[in-house]
Amino acid sequence: MSLVHPDRLLPADPATRDVARRLYAAVRDLPIVSPHGHTDPAWYALDEAFPDPAKLFVVPDHYIYRMLYSQGVKLEDLGIPTRDGAAVETDPRTIWRRFAGHYHLFRGTPTRFWLDHTFGTLFDLDVRLSAETADLYYDRIAERLATPAFRPRALFERFKIEAIATTESPLDDLKYHRIVRDSGWTGKVVTAYRPDPVVDPDFEGFADNVKAFGALTGEDTSTWAGYLAAHRTRRAYFRAFGATSTDHGHPTAATADLSKADAEALYAKVISGKHTAAEAELFRAQMLTEMAGMSVEDGMVLQIHPGSFRNYNKPVFERFGRDKGCDIPTATDYVKALKPLLDRYGNERDLTIILFTLDETSYSRELAPLAGHFPALKLGPAWWFFDSPEGMRRFRELTTETAGFYNTVGFNDDTRAYLSIPARHDMARRVDCGYLAELVVKHQIGEDEAFEVAHDLAYRLARQAYKL
Repeated sequence: MSLVHPDRLLPADPATRDVARRLYAAVRDLPIVSPHGHTDPAWYALDEAFPDPAKLFVVPDHYIYRMLYSQGVKLEDLGIPTRDGAAVETDPRTIWRRFAGHYHLFRGTPTRFWLDHTFGTLFDLDVRLSAETADLYYDRIAERLATPAFRPRALFERFKIEAIATTESPLDDLKYHRIVRDSGWTGKVVTAYRPDPVVDPDFEGFADNVKAFGALTGEDTSTWAGYLAAHRTRRAYFRAFGATSTDHGHPTAATADLSKADAEALYAKVISGKHTAAEAELFRAQMLTEMAGMSVEDGMVLQIHPGSFRNYNKPVFERFGRDKGCDIPTATDYVKALKPLLDRYGNERDLTIILFTLDETSYSRELAPLAGHFPALKLGPAWWFFDSPEGMRRFRELTTETAGFYNTVGFNDDTRAYLSIPARHDMARRVDCGYLAELVVKHQIGEDEAFEVAHDLAYRLARQAYKL
């Protein structure tokens, strides 16, 4: 048995599948451009062996432990560290066995696709993961991880990664990026500026973060002018380590364009902690517009990731902290929300704003028409729950007629699981080739055009949009 069928995700119709096979063969081995990763820069800096299968696959991946938690598995039993340092499972083989015993839960999910691809192509496993095969898997993976071929830099080259962007807080000293830069290694690992800790008044420790922001930059962040200057200073520092983009995970897509006096007054309120929920939202809205203005100045790409009710499960957040698999999609307005920003900067031809969504209902109604008009806007085709075969397919179906292919930016693998990067790109390439093949057999585009578009979606558009 093979874990990875050669025609997986390609169309079932024989004639369409034949076209898709030809298209996929042309893009299968293209280099990977990964402009929106959440991988750890320490991996590339230190180039140390990954510790064990559990710490590589299970403990850092909320796609995995979210599903197990939904079926009653305790996060402590999967080795997820608690905020207070309370005891959790530390034996990696025990954690792996718990995961393997619940592998059936992932049937039909993209997580299953990514994992089977990784297990089959990297570790030459040809039996399905289960309670019975857990130790076979663990021993094979652990044995390979101990070899030089499975160090982060060797895998970077094996995966044909041309460039990857990590994501750091403006308070990060970027020491691992400095190590990479000074090491002489030729792999392209850049950072991205994620200012949420000093932009979102609801972020834990916001006031202290802003003070630290001022100390780090030498700017007086007790004033609005000093606070904006700190952002400019820090953005320049990030650009020195290769950053070409900023990233903003706001609850909504709201933007604002306040007068200087009103912005100063609002800032004074939020740093004092005497603001309302509405004022916190207004401040985030104003900061998106400010960030767009700074992007006009320095050329950095602006990514907006709205529509997530982050850390929705309060007890889990309080016990385990942020990003533990309970960020829930919400309905998101883009047309009214983005208008203040677009009135100010939407017609800038040298500005790139990439919109993502967790609200699929907005694809054809709002996002495609917006991106199909404003020069500054592009669509990011997948994020989180829609980083899946059917989600990608729906994205193409709902946006192509209005926005076309060239107002999108290729594929973004929003992952913390390093070894799943090739699997995610392979999935996107297969889905896009299947979609293009249907356009060919319906005589909507020529096969020669489909080959060009497939290449652009797999490689060129992401590289171009993110200036990599």
